[in-house]
Parts: sequence; C-alpha cells; structure tokens
Amino acid sequence: VQLQASGGGLVQPGGSLRLACAASGYTATFSVYSLAWFRQAPGKEREFVAASRETNSATYYADSVKGRFTISRNNAKNTVYLQMNSLKPEDTAVYYCAARLYWSVAYASARAFGNWGQGTLVTVSS
Repeated sequence: VQLQASGGGLVQPGGSLRLACAASGYTATFSVYSLAWFRQAPGKEREFVAASRETNSATYYADSVKGRFTISRNNAKNTVYLQMNSLKPEDTAVYYCAARLYWSVAYASARAFGNWGQGTLVTVSS
C-alpha cells in the first residue's frame, strides 16, 4: 500500500487544518484496512494521534487530541482525513498516516502498522 499525505502547513494557535492521506496499490478492499495518524516532533519519538478501525470505522484518539481532532475515512475515495481544530503549539510535528490490514489491539503503537506515508509538516505558531 502506498500512502500520500497532504494538507500540512503553518497555522496560528487556535486555528484548524485538515490533513488527507490517499491510498493506492492495496491488494484488498480499502475498507478492511485500519488507518491511523501518528506524529513526531523534533527530538521526540513518534506518537499515536488517532485511528480508524476497519469494517465498523470505530475511532480512537490519544488523550492529548481528544475533543479537538477527528479522524474520518472515505472508503470510496480510498482516503483518510484528520481534522485538527483548536491547534496548539505543542501540536507542531510531522504527521504520518499509516495503514494495516484488519485491526490490532496494539493500534497505538507504530510497530502495529506496516505501511506509512511520507509525512506532512504541521507548524502551529503565531
């Protein structure tokens, strides 16, 4: 699976951005892939942000973004989105989309995902 992330940029604190990640080259129906967003700030480890489970599209969030970020997917367009509202400077990071077949209870671990996009930079600053 090839993943192409887009939508990053510079935004002021309190602002919003929507990231998109388009998938291609998959061998199974897109709906059976679980999708996630992770982020990595300079000097820090990659951390889980949000996930969308296959089949029922249940969603899961890191506590740090709950209530501000929304993950969604459009299976017809083979795309997953991350709507980010009320952005804070600490949200500054490179954001990566990830995919895996089916689901893993270790969804918050980067090791659970074998397919990654190239990353898109989000900078929250005044």
